[in-house]
Parts: sequence; C-alpha cells; structure tokens
Amino acid sequence: MPFDPDLAARMREALQQRAGVVEKKMFGGYCWMLNGNMLCGVEVGRFMFRVGALQEADALSRPGARRMDITGRPMKGFVWVDANESVGAALEAWIELAARYVAALPPK
Repeated sequence: MPFDPDLAARMREALQQRAGVVEKKMFGGYCWMLNGNMLCGVEVGRFMFRVGALQEADALSRPGARRMDITGRPMKGFVWVDANESVGAALEAWIELAARYVAALPPK
C-alpha cells in the first residue's frame, strides 16, 4: 500500500499523545496499532480507519468516507476517508471513532 509522507506526518502528530499507540510499517506504508490491534493507516490521498462492523454505517455516512476495498471485496469494519475531509477536528473525530472500537478489542 503506497503511502503519503505528509499524511503520515499528520497522523503521527494527531496520535503522539495517545497511550498504547505504536507505529508499524506494513504493506509498504504505515499503520498505527492500539494495544497491538490495527487502528488506522495512510495511503496516497486518504486515511484508513478500523471502525468495526457496528460503527460502519455511521462511518460511511460521514463526508469523504467509503468502504475499504483492496482486493475487489469490501473489508468489513474498515473505511477509507479522503484526506481533504480529515483535517483538524475531523481527523480527531475519525481517530476517536476508530479508537472506540479498537480499544474494546483484547490486547495482542
């Protein structure tokens, strides 16, 4: 998954104070893990958030969001969000939504 270094820097800054978050190089790009579980990532022009199946409809109703699909099959509980729709407080809101789901998962 190719990544955008500017978006990675934005995500690093947004996550720097959050406990339990670790950056990990994956799929040729970067993902961030919360307690060992995937939380979010970056690609060229967009962010990826793991929101879980129960929050997926809410996530998809937000500006710039669409279902994550890499292999031709949608990945349940994961969404892409256009970088232009994820600035400042909007990025924080996406992180909060994903963290709500991921924090409830058993630590790895």
